[in-house]
Amino acid sequence: MRGAIAAGHPLTAEVGAAVLAEGGNAVDACVAAGFASWVVESPLTGPGGGGFMLVHRARDRSTRLLDFFVAVPGLGRPKAPAEMESVDVDFDRETAQVFHIGSASSAVPGNALGLETAHRSYGSLPWERLVEPAAGLARDGFELTRQQAYLHAILDVILRHTPEGRRVYRTRKAGERLRLPDLGRTLEEIAARGSRALYEGELGRAVVSHLGETGGLVTAADLRAYRVIRRRPLAARFRGDEFLSNPPPSSGGVLIAYGLRLLDRAGQDKPGSAEAMARLAEVMREQSRAREGPFTADLYRGGLVSRLLSDESVRRALARVRAVSSTTHISVVDGAGNAASLSASAGSGSGVIVPGTGIHLNNMLGEYDLRGSARPGARLTSMMAPSLVLHRGRPRLVIGSAGSVRLRGAILQVVVNVVGHGLDVGEAIERPRVHLEEPKLHCEGGAGPAELDRLEGMGYDLVRWRRRNLYFGGVSAVEVRDDGDLGAAGDPRRGGHGVVIG
Repeated sequence: MRGAIAAGHPLTAEVGAAVLAEGGNAVDACVAAGFASWVVESPLTGPGGGGFMLVHRARDRSTRLLDFFVAVPGLGRPKAPAEMESVDVDFDRETAQVFHIGSASSAVPGNALGLETAHRSYGSLPWERLVEPAAGLARDGFELTRQQAYLHAILDVILRHTPEGRRVYRTRKAGERLRLPDLGRTLEEIAARGSRALYEGELGRAVVSHLGETGGLVTAADLRAYRVIRRRPLAARFRGDEFLSNPPPSSGGVLIAYGLRLLDRAGQDKPGSAEAMARLAEVMREQSRAREGPFTADLYRGGLVSRLLSDESVRRALARVRAVSSTTHISVVDGAGNAASLSASAGSGSGVIVPGTGIHLNNMLGEYDLRGSARPGARLTSMMAPSLVLHRGRPRLVIGSAGSVRLRGAILQVVVNVVGHGLDVGEAIERPRVHLEEPKLHCEGGAGPAELDRLEGMGYDLVRWRRRNLYFGGVSAVEVRDDGDLGAAGDPRRGGHGVVIG
């Protein structure tokens, strides 16, 4: 089948492209690529993580969000004090981020059940066919790319935190071959038995036993009770098109939609100019302001989207704007007009790899930015925002990003570049980005020095990065152009890749 796919690693994209080529639809390709990402992007995702998939079906033009993000653990167990460890991850010599890891940081995973639910609801090829390429990659191994080697290096303090981690991740240099045979056997078990192997079988018992011995909170009751939730995506207009994304209780989609609404009303500046960067910074400041007060509670109560995206809310925000002013992602579109957008993550990883399974558990309870309900079984909120732009009811752009709290800004800027400025998807992703981390405005390498000087003259306290860096996100996106041609691009910041079929 004709189509396009973009992902965070060339092998991830190629696995999905092969499925499209043999007649699989967008969801088939997304599921197969999702499993492949567990292997070749194992520091970022895997059976121990959670995620979301946004699916657009061409035949009835319906769009639904499958929520299989992690859940709060502790069913059937008195909640114990969480003892987590703090580690620093250095992106370069000047910028670091603190992560909290260990068994107590692990929430209930959802990736395996999420991919299975997507396949049952929308897939067309046999389940085993979609899992097998990932199992083969884990068994046979693959060479680390330069970008993946960099990722392994900066996350080394987490990946090799335990004796099991040091056994699994002995290799971390570009060009060296990494084999993950334990993960390969786990994938074979999932291929044969489905997600039951993890939520009801031996794999699940191994997870619960190991966490119980090392201070974790996930119980067998948590795994049995876990369910995928179907949600209606939130919607916002931008430059005449419709932006669809991840709704509450996740926060990323609503904040991106809010930013696009502000930019839609605020006008447009030349890409890369000081004025354009300043306007983005001011919109990012408004996004941060929106998260203050009862924002997190409102994510669970309802009504937040309509209030925040209302004309009055946008008017008040624009009045304040200065005049000027660990995740992986897969995007797929097929020849029939179906689209799938998958974001999945294990956070930075907890550093806890269940012996003999290759399952690296998430650290989402330690990601303090993911505030939310403390009730066992409740979904944590998330910044992940698999997204879709529709033009006259048909997919124009399928997009998402890695990048922790920076991913919402990465998605926002690429949507503006494609939809607002008319750039092709590859150029839109490559352009240097900005990120506001009060009081600093981080400006990625590649921006014009004269424009940065002008921006500094406007009163912004700049951090000038020397080159592009995965700190600014890892976008994967595919586009359908006005003439029907397809485009696909993965983010060069993390070695992403795009493939067009047909």
